[in-house]
Amino acid sequence: MGTVVGYGQCRQKLSDMQGGAVTDIAGVIHNSEEALSQAFEEAKVNAEQTIIGIAGELVKGITTTVNYVRPRSNAKITPAELKEIIEKVQKKTFEKARSMLAWETGYSEVDVQLVNSAIVDVRIDGYKITNPLGFPGKNIQVSIFNAFAPLVHLGPIQTIADELGLDLLAVAAEPYAVARCMGLEESSEFSAIFIDIGGGTTDIAVVRAGGVEGTKMFALGGRSFTRRIAQAYGLSFEEAEEKKLRYSKGVLTDKETKQIQKILAGDIEVWLSGVELTLQEFSRSSRLDTDILPSKILICGGASLLPDIYQALNGENWYKELPFAKKPVVQFIKPKDVAMIKDETGKLVSSQHITPMALANLAIDLCGEESVLTATFRKVVESLKY
Repeated sequence: MGTVVGYGQCRQKLSDMQGGAVTDIAGVIHNSEEALSQAFEEAKVNAEQTIIGIAGELVKGITTTVNYVRPRSNAKITPAELKEIIEKVQKKTFEKARSMLAWETGYSEVDVQLVNSAIVDVRIDGYKITNPLGFPGKNIQVSIFNAFAPLVHLGPIQTIADELGLDLLAVAAEPYAVARCMGLEESSEFSAIFIDIGGGTTDIAVVRAGGVEGTKMFALGGRSFTRRIAQAYGLSFEEAEEKKLRYSKGVLTDKETKQIQKILAGDIEVWLSGVELTLQEFSRSSRLDTDILPSKILICGGASLLPDIYQALNGENWYKELPFAKKPVVQFIKPKDVAMIKDETGKLVSSQHITPMALANLAIDLCGEESVLTATFRKVVESLKY
């Protein structure tokens, strides 16, 4: 269990980040120092390590399933054999995924690097296993999640951590962290679509049967809606952001509320089309026998507080061309839903706080005691990263 004892935030300038990627290192360092100063002052302690989330259209996450046939099915799986199996599976997965993502992004393979990796499912002769050591069996099916990003995105993150004097514990794909934050990944019955609508991007992760299917992102978030309001009213970005926040809180007049609904209608429609296209990709690339999408949609992020987002996802038409078994149910992820994180500051009360809480949840996993399977997998991944 982790306890939040200090919290700080600082709004990024428009020139600091674009589409989830750092565009002004010095600006982001300044903002981070401001937020850290707030958090450290409240906590009465300085942190030494950090986990940093990464997002953006060029951050790609996929889960690949590989089958391995053991030559001696009656023999029990030993640590040495487990390492050999994982090494073969991950090497094949790594090469395939990096090649595919390099082709998608337009970067060469050497310019694409693994961000984070995790085993999401292990089955022996069809049975789900959490630790395969000691089991006999012929067919081993391993599903591995890998997230990749261009080096041009990762380099600034390491620089920022160095300048802040923090040891970079890990860089994590934000939608992967959010998809794991509720602590339900161990349940083979849990399936959901996670949508995190931030300032510059919308991040989507699909969890099926307890495993992260993959993560995808597109560059449309809260800032686009703010710009539309600024353009319509002739306001500065800061003034438009304030009006958008007041609109989200429901404190504007009925007349202003209807005006903003009309102003944002076109952008919301484009955003919803982005969600639809992304989910189509997920349904085509399913690692399961069925391409049916989970009927539960869990949303978070600052822009998720716009009432138009919730209303759009609850609409009657957008999902009908997608392989849903029934109309999806839309729910907000609340801070109390994040597993293993207790907030003592009383400041983490909104959906916009879910992503940093999810990263903290992931950090606890990284700092905790590793299982034999996780430790073996980590060593193999480290050997293949470079």
